[in-house]
Amino acid sequence: MTANALLDRRDVVARLVRERAGLIAISSLGSATYDLAAAGDHPRNFYLWGAMGGAADIGLGLALAQPEVPVMVLTGDGETLMGMGAFATIALQAPRNLSVVILDNGLYGETGSQTSHTAAGTDLAAVAAACGIRETLKASTQAEVDAIATRINRVGEGPFVATIAIAGGEKTRCLPSRDGAWLKARLRRELGLETM
Repeated sequence: MTANALLDRRDVVARLVRERAGLIAISSLGSATYDLAAAGDHPRNFYLWGAMGGAADIGLGLALAQPEVPVMVLTGDGETLMGMGAFATIALQAPRNLSVVILDNGLYGETGSQTSHTAAGTDLAAVAAACGIRETLKASTQAEVDAIATRINRVGEGPFVATIAIAGGEKTRCLPSRDGAWLKARLRRELGLETM
């Protein structure tokens, strides 16, 4: 696929959350957070500003705590490469409501856009499948993104991992709140839980 044919990350993320139905969206640090915020702030968005490599683990914990609520982790290939071990734990715990959506531009965008391992052949959907996650998808078309948007809004038979091939390049940063305590309390209120 040529670079010109790759999907625009902002368009992809906007499509993923356009018809959300109770979906909790956890975004990893950097571009995934900027993209989710650019699609429109929402009380079920939980933005991460650190803990690189830990977004999928946080999503797993939330999915286990709220088993009837769809949970999506929106992350990049660099973040996922740092935390690939999460796939094994996700497969073992097998939450039916957890989706991990990986925006894959083949770059470590947050550290200077060096080429990532996915550009050299590492297949994160295959890694997830090898860890025991049965439902995986590699997407590169708008129709496949549409299918992912439908899938992440429902509780399935087990966890779901999708990689979406996107174009590289910087986008204007859309910065949501960095107040972790406030974001946590907002999400808890949205879920009808007591805040601490």
